[in-house]
Amino acid sequence: MALDSTASAHWEGDLMSGSGAASLASGATAALSVDWKARSEESGGKTSPEELIAAAHATCFSMALSHALGGAGTPPASLDVTATATFVPGTGITAMNLVVVGDVPGLSDDGFREAAEGAKTGCPVSQALAGNVEINLEIR
Repeated sequence: MALDSTASAHWEGDLMSGSGAASLASGATAALSVDWKARSEESGGKTSPEELIAAAHATCFSMALSHALGGAGTPPASLDVTATATFVPGTGITAMNLVVVGDVPGLSDDGFREAAEGAKTGCPVSQALAGNVEINLEIR
């Protein structure tokens, strides 16, 4: 069974001085304000496409890792994942850095590392970025 997920954006003005908003069709959050400054300098309370991709990647990775750990008989008590997308104006997204901290009773550090590496390549967002963006993983 396939599920389509939809988001939309509205933009007014040129790139440098214009602004817009991204909206999720699910209604899970209010419209998210975006502009060039938030994308290339500082957020100022607004978001960017890269921050949204980072959120998707952190969520996808945590779900993939949770699934792998549960399937191996060692479900996590908790996983905390931070994803940071690096955006270079004129170049694009150059890297995605994932940091995972896990509490997984009964699993060795090596076992956790192996499961995390598998989730890094197996999560659908990682697969969508593969070949275009360097994906780094830090395990704590």
